[in-house]
Amino acid sequence: MKLRKYHGLGNDYLVATPEEFGSPSNLEQRIQAICDRHMGAGSDGILLGPFLPDSQEFKRIAQRSNTNEKPKFALRIYNPDGSEAEKSGNGLRIFTQFLFDSGLVGNEPFKIATMGGIVTSVVNEPYEDIMVQMGKVTFDSSQIPVKGERREVLAESIKLGGRDFTYSAASIGNPHCIVLCDEVSRSLALEFGPLFECEARFTNKTNVQFMKVLSDQSIFIEIWERGAGYTLASGSSASAAACVAHKLGLCGQSVLVKMPGGNLEVKIDDEWNVVQHGPVKLVYDMDFYE
Repeated sequence: MKLRKYHGLGNDYLVATPEEFGSPSNLEQRIQAICDRHMGAGSDGILLGPFLPDSQEFKRIAQRSNTNEKPKFALRIYNPDGSEAEKSGNGLRIFTQFLFDSGLVGNEPFKIATMGGIVTSVVNEPYEDIMVQMGKVTFDSSQIPVKGERREVLAESIKLGGRDFTYSAASIGNPHCIVLCDEVSRSLALEFGPLFECEARFTNKTNVQFMKVLSDQSIFIEIWERGAGYTLASGSSASAAACVAHKLGLCGQSVLVKMPGGNLEVKIDDEWNVVQHGPVKLVYDMDFYE
């Protein structure tokens, strides 16, 4: 199988085309084997695409979005545990660069359908400035989803692992729990990330960001990704955390999100639509022998 590996700020994905990947019945086990860092190719996930408009898979993915937008491609995103992610900011930037490298797009904006909605991408400067319009953020508990009466999930209290936390929740096509902290660290994410991910109130599990506000224009986050674990960077996490910081009045509409893997620029409009800019790096092409 031909695979191409990229990373976005240390968050690495393998890109496989549908023709190369096929349609195996043991999809979950196959994803796990390929993503294994010791016995496989090793990655934080697999980007399967592009699916083109004449394919049944394209139609199935595109029909999930109730809009008149006409995407040019469709994409499926898989976590290393074999589960499917609705959306990934780093994954979408990587896939955008892959399409550019493959000669399928130029520098014009185009749309990609994902299981978490349709996004617009453009390569402003190859490898250095890939822009993705991530869509609209919501804090509505019924859409994230979070158990309990319908509400905006903002600055709520929770006790996990014997410690009290204040968290907010948001969705940008996939679920996020943003935990406001005075100090954050890798060890904090490793200890409490799994507890938040599987906490019963998050009925579809959740991605977790431990957030420290640095100024009214910047935040720092440590990330525990649903289905992937500790991650150096995440585009959807950066988007969700920036929006929560803005919603709580801690930051403005332009937020520099700092992560262990690097920085992303996130901009939020008055309707809570999010645009992010960031780099992508090509690592290698490979022949993977199953």
